[in-house]
Amino acid sequence: MWRQPLVALPSDRKDARGPQSNPLCSLKSPTMGEEGGGRSCGTTRELQKLKQQAMEYYQQNDVPRRLEEMLNSTFYLQPADVYGHLNICSVVISSHFEVHEDALPEQVDAEELERKDAVSTAVQWVNEAITQELQGIAPSNQAQVDQVLRIFFENKVQEEKEKRELEKSTEDSVVVPILSPLPPVLPPPPAKKKGQKQGRNDIIVEKPITPAEPVERVLSGSMAIGAVSLAVAKTSAMLGNNPLYLNIALLKHRQEQQKKLTIPLLMVSMISCGKSSPGKLNLMKEVICIPHPGLTAKQGVEMLLEIQKHINKTIEMPLPPKAETKKGHNGGKRGQPQITGKMSHLGCLTINYDTTEQPLLLIQGICASLGLELGINLHLAINCAAHELMDYSKGKYEVMMGTYKNATEMVDLYVDLINKYPSIIALIDPFRKEDSEQWDSILNALGSRCYIIAGNASKSISKLLEDGNISTPKSSGLIINHTNQTTVSDLVEITDLIESKKYITAFGSTEGESPDDSLVDLAVGLGVRFIKLGGLSRGERVTKYNRLFTIEEELVQNGTLEENAREQLKRKKERRECKVAHIQVDKSQIHYVGKKCWYIYIVLKHSK
Repeated sequence: MWRQPLVALPSDRKDARGPQSNPLCSLKSPTMGEEGGGRSCGTTRELQKLKQQAMEYYQQNDVPRRLEEMLNSTFYLQPADVYGHLNICSVVISSHFEVHEDALPEQVDAEELERKDAVSTAVQWVNEAITQELQGIAPSNQAQVDQVLRIFFENKVQEEKEKRELEKSTEDSVVVPILSPLPPVLPPPPAKKKGQKQGRNDIIVEKPITPAEPVERVLSGSMAIGAVSLAVAKTSAMLGNNPLYLNIALLKHRQEQQKKLTIPLLMVSMISCGKSSPGKLNLMKEVICIPHPGLTAKQGVEMLLEIQKHINKTIEMPLPPKAETKKGHNGGKRGQPQITGKMSHLGCLTINYDTTEQPLLLIQGICASLGLELGINLHLAINCAAHELMDYSKGKYEVMMGTYKNATEMVDLYVDLINKYPSIIALIDPFRKEDSEQWDSILNALGSRCYIIAGNASKSISKLLEDGNISTPKSSGLIINHTNQTTVSDLVEITDLIESKKYITAFGSTEGESPDDSLVDLAVGLGVRFIKLGGLSRGERVTKYNRLFTIEEELVQNGTLEENAREQLKRKKERRECKVAHIQVDKSQIHYVGKKCWYIYIVLKHSK
């Protein structure tokens, strides 16, 4: 939710009155006061020099922007404890709910009720129990904070389990069992005539599909765990005068200073032709562009913005008129439908295409007109979202409207697609997680030519860490998200596990996205290979791309982070020690961003 800023603090404001326009005018000390008995500030030139130094210092530490954000939030929230509120660090976390473009009103209402209940529970946890558990713990001790949060969550899971078992035993004691009707007996297949050989028209019995696994249960209120963990990490970075990504990198490498940090490769969604798109094509929920690794993130986005402009022109371009016959009727075959597009929640255009070739040929043609070559200047990835395509009544994937393929046929489809378009270097969720045999087959067939990545098909981070196994389904990489009960320590641990198995890691944003750009700092600090932020539209996604540019500029200016990190660690040792004295989330301080996010504020009090 965007609000008009009430306070602006530009550093070059000359007509403002008050301390913000003259940062040193109100500072008095025994050595620099008019009444302190010592010498004065000195000449006008010395005073101007001090002002300039103060302005540079505040700009380097991003003070004007942070003050502006705090003052604006204070006015809108109007907390009872104004001065306590000004010692805050805020985060926004996304929920696990998927966004359904064509959801029924009943489904939307049900999810909204569930979401509100989850937020209310999370607020209660933070206000009552978590705030007590974390009192006195230093924000710099991320491991201890996350351990406390993990134990708290495990206890909540156990309470919920016992509650369900009690409810089930109560229901079983009063419910009268009802006998289910016997399944109908199928007629035997027709007998073959004597000497008849098997022909093409004979029915081939297909192997039945594996039923869908139960949806992994998400405990209501679990988002409080991930939110508090991230808020503590941001607080530690702020108190240490460090960027968040550097603090995450230090956690990742056990406080060992890294000489260099890298920017993850961009995965930018350009076109959506998934199940909810108006065309016949269902297979390509996201057609993703990956700029060449030699380009900076900013250069890559600039190139993709040009491609996006041409996509928009293609959609807006009217179709040529049909030829007229001598009889005055339109001749030839039926014309192509008008290509239309609308902005999706993914930040890219949803286009009504009918075949798998159309979106790929569109991008290929645009690249040719711009002097770019697919496979050199940029590569492609396809998010298939196969779990959305399965028609369980037929036991097949509906890749296009009315076109169904079984799991084995899907392997052949992907192989043909990569053979025809070798610039595709990644397939995301090509199968349901239950089709383990096909994951093995496609990895054997295409694993040396493109990444086979599990996103939705992978288990939650908590489950992966509990099992210690990331090989089901078999893939070459995973997409990880920060949501629900995932702590910062969990993110460090899962990336270590993925790297130990020689897999690649992509840090992704959830469908119900938030405007918090901390996700980018997490991705850079964890050193993941790819970052998947969606398209180049919608404010919540653009914010993250801008944050990536800022981090990239800092790394470029530093050359390496070695000297910069040493200076920041030096300042960290010199800072005052701080304890988490109180964590508070009032209901008046909850704000929904879109429909998926909520704010949480941690109030810190400095120990003297």
